[in-house]
Amino acid sequence: MLVLGFDTATPAVSVALHDGERVISAASALDARRHSELLMPMIAKVLADAGVPRTDLDAVAVGIGPGPYTGLRVGVVTARVLGSVLGLPVHGVCSLDIIALAARGGLNPPPQVAESAGSSPRAMPSRGGLGPPPQAAEPAGSSPRAMPSRGGLGPPPQAAEPAGSSPRASTANPGPEFLVATDARRQEVYWARYDAVGRRVAGPQVGRPGSIPGAAELAVAGAGGPLYPEAFGEVIGPAYPDAGVLCSLVAGSLAPPSPGPSPGHPPLLAADPLYLRRPDAREPGPPKRVTP
Repeated sequence: MLVLGFDTATPAVSVALHDGERVISAASALDARRHSELLMPMIAKVLADAGVPRTDLDAVAVGIGPGPYTGLRVGVVTARVLGSVLGLPVHGVCSLDIIALAARGGLNPPPQVAESAGSSPRAMPSRGGLGPPPQAAEPAGSSPRAMPSRGGLGPPPQAAEPAGSSPRASTANPGPEFLVATDARRQEVYWARYDAVGRRVAGPQVGRPGSIPGAAELAVAGAGGPLYPEAFGEVIGPAYPDAGVLCSLVAGSLAPPSPGPSPGHPPLLAADPLYLRRPDAREPGPPKRVTP
């Protein structure tokens, strides 16, 4: 079984290919403004690196958010188009669930592969599901940085955090319950609460970090933790969804002899975006009346 998966619900773009047993090719990049430019070249590179034509794929997996309107729809629409053109089933997974599954150590994230299509964006380092989150995306106009390829040799050593950076994420077990929070802008986060085995028990919702019940006593994964450390307990990793975890989840759920999510694994959903609020764009109102 060959499962192609990707997630664009956060500033990160992550793509992976799974052969039913392991991730065989992967790429990721952190560039909040170029999802539409990066995704298809990254998909082409992941398939080429594995020597797999699109016609050999068996399923497509996509993170369905919640996330900002523009970035999220890039991934969902791409998944739907690939499914329609190739005649493949398309499976959606809540992007917060993907982070939660990696945070609890349920699946081993894949090695990352550098993306080099066009001008190289800054790539996300692999963190083994629990390491420190990547730093914020480069300011507009700055030159993105590419990550060197590791040739499928496993996750790299932890990168040192620069002075003044956000708190270092712990590699400790998340504990009985924990949160996942990602940046929703407007001083808000998309969040959900999980039990010790990664089952979602509340959310997804959007709101100010200080309004989340019990947040100050709970560990938090996702980029929302470093953004608002005063609102949460211990900051754990990862910061962004990993397509390798997404693919492993979908491949495991579809594998015989007993299809369906394993205990504690998130359910497979339709490829419909989880929009928790309306986009910033508004339809124009009626023209104003001009009086002489």
